[in-house]
Amino acid sequence: MPVFAVLERAKEGGMSLPNMIFYGPSGTGKTTVANLIAKNINKQLYKLNATNASVADIKAIIADLDGFQGQNGVVLYLDEIQNFNKKQQQSLLEYVEKGDITLIASTTENPHFYIYNALLSRCTVFEFKELSDEDIKEAIHRAIRILKEDMDITFSEDAICHIASSSGGDCRKALNTVEMCSMIAKVEKDGTISVTLEDAERATSKKAFRYDRDGDSHYDILSAFQKSVRGSDPDAALHYLARLIAGGDLISICRRIMVMASEDVGLAYPQAVSIVKSCVDAAFQLGFPEARIPLAQAVILLSTAPKSNSVIMSIDAALSDVEHTHTGDIPAHLKDGHYAGAKKLGHAQGYQYAHNFPNHYVPQQYLPDEIKDKSYYFPGDNKFETESLNYAKKIDALWAKKKR
Repeated sequence: MPVFAVLERAKEGGMSLPNMIFYGPSGTGKTTVANLIAKNINKQLYKLNATNASVADIKAIIADLDGFQGQNGVVLYLDEIQNFNKKQQQSLLEYVEKGDITLIASTTENPHFYIYNALLSRCTVFEFKELSDEDIKEAIHRAIRILKEDMDITFSEDAICHIASSSGGDCRKALNTVEMCSMIAKVEKDGTISVTLEDAERATSKKAFRYDRDGDSHYDILSAFQKSVRGSDPDAALHYLARLIAGGDLISICRRIMVMASEDVGLAYPQAVSIVKSCVDAAFQLGFPEARIPLAQAVILLSTAPKSNSVIMSIDAALSDVEHTHTGDIPAHLKDGHYAGAKKLGHAQGYQYAHNFPNHYVPQQYLPDEIKDKSYYFPGDNKFETESLNYAKKIDALWAKKKR
């Protein structure tokens, strides 16, 4: 792990300890690593939890910098730093910048969203990954060895595997489950305790599931969900749908699949948006758990449908011009002519009503002069858009022939 390499170099005197932010899910060792670092450096350690700390607590630490304990500088371990507001984070900045305080902060939220940029730029971010089942098993075996110091207890391999797989990569939860198992397992007449799979299942009624509607996991799951649909992988799409359903987040699911119907399927299958809207309406009327069925129908439909992003590409290109380019005035012949005086202004004069012409089409300029030759929509290579393009080419050819 890179953070340990930094620690080793600092212990050997090869480098000073950098300001660090530990970012990752709960139960992955952020606090443990911070404590290990604190034990191996020659600096006074202060610990604060941002959920209940204040600027006054920071000022108290700063006051100690002039004392004997702070002569070598101090290390501040700040847990849950995302709960500090901008003012609180700014109060640290001057001292972090001068090197008086070495900051080690931990957070379960993406620091690029929650930490003040000036402070973030002075820190090295280390991402802690969700632990694997094998990692969790190692911790479980260690916990069992500690329990055996006070009791005659054994765990079946099935129980250990179940605890590991149901912990959701959270070591802390797994260890709590081990402790719970030791309390609820039957004590034999000879004082021995044998924890079975049944005991483990009783202690873990439901697998731990990382989901926070306002946190990273929410947006990561939604991102993976849409990318799986876009990539035409119904199995992966259903997996991420199941995660969202397990989180009970009906609104986010419905918003995302409605967007995908136009953004990722679009004109390759224009009817998809209507079908998906019907599925969304049904889901809202049913509520969970039944809502999972029409939602799955919509997701499978979108995953297996032909794809086209021509809709989003065309509207984003048009918006970009409107927001960043001088596009000019609306052509006079397209302006409203339904009021007295419009004729004198030249509004609506020379406009040709398309329905009065063969194929309901007549060539005329619709875009402003400044961008009259601009193209925003480029058809995709799917059946529907190809047929539409061929029709457009056909009527263009007919008009070209008529002019000759």
